[in-house]
Amino acid sequence: MTAMNKPPVVSRREWLAANEALRAREKAHTREGDAIAAARRRLPMTEVDPSTPLVGGNGQVPLLDVFEGRTQLFASYHMWLDGRPAAGQCEGCTFFTGQVRELSYLHQRDVTFAVFCQGPYEESDRYRRFMGWELPWYSVPAESHERLVAGRHFGMKACYLRDGDRVYETYWTTGRGVEPMAPAYGILDMTVHGRQETWEDSPPGWPQPYETHGQQFSKDGRPTPQWARIAAGHDDDLHGGQSGTGTPGSAGCCG
Repeated sequence: MTAMNKPPVVSRREWLAANEALRAREKAHTREGDAIAAARRRLPMTEVDPSTPLVGGNGQVPLLDVFEGRTQLFASYHMWLDGRPAAGQCEGCTFFTGQVRELSYLHQRDVTFAVFCQGPYEESDRYRRFMGWELPWYSVPAESHERLVAGRHFGMKACYLRDGDRVYETYWTTGRGVEPMAPAYGILDMTVHGRQETWEDSPPGWPQPYETHGQQFSKDGRPTPQWARIAAGHDDDLHGGQSGTGTPGSAGCCG
């Protein structure tokens, strides 16, 4: 067995002192995050057509209805790869979408969470059900892409405000800006080996087996969480006769 690379061992007193020194930096980081959030709340906003059509479980609905009567909406734009099997769908979007589970805390604060998928409703909703996600799920038809995405790309996250029958986009982000959706990353960041991704600044010899072009979200040709669904006996057929490992998806649309 290869020896594990690990930090030096010191007395508990030295260990506590080192932790407290780092804690000061962590608190400064938290305060800076609070200041950025305060600035985010003061951003201007832009109006969006409230009649923009989306397709959900009850057919076509306007954007206004997606709010479910609440005043705020957080939309997770989920990339879709047409014609690909479940194994070939976006690893990054699967990673982030799959970690949003309990919505009642958002609802308590008057926020609706919804996934806006790039793919056709019937096919992409089968993916949602295969993954076991209990989330409001909508397909964005081609006619609505420009109204909502407006030159950006799926994989982004956007926040909206409803004022009566008018809708405004208040904020959007992409890339690493979507990491608050993934508590797994926050937990990994607190562990000694971190995320184990190649870009991280870790001591020599630390395990870093994960590239960051989709590989960090996949295992043996599938988005990682799909294996648990397969093991539990769930059918991953999205198109009729195309279940199985298939072709791996695109590289990390959200990472």
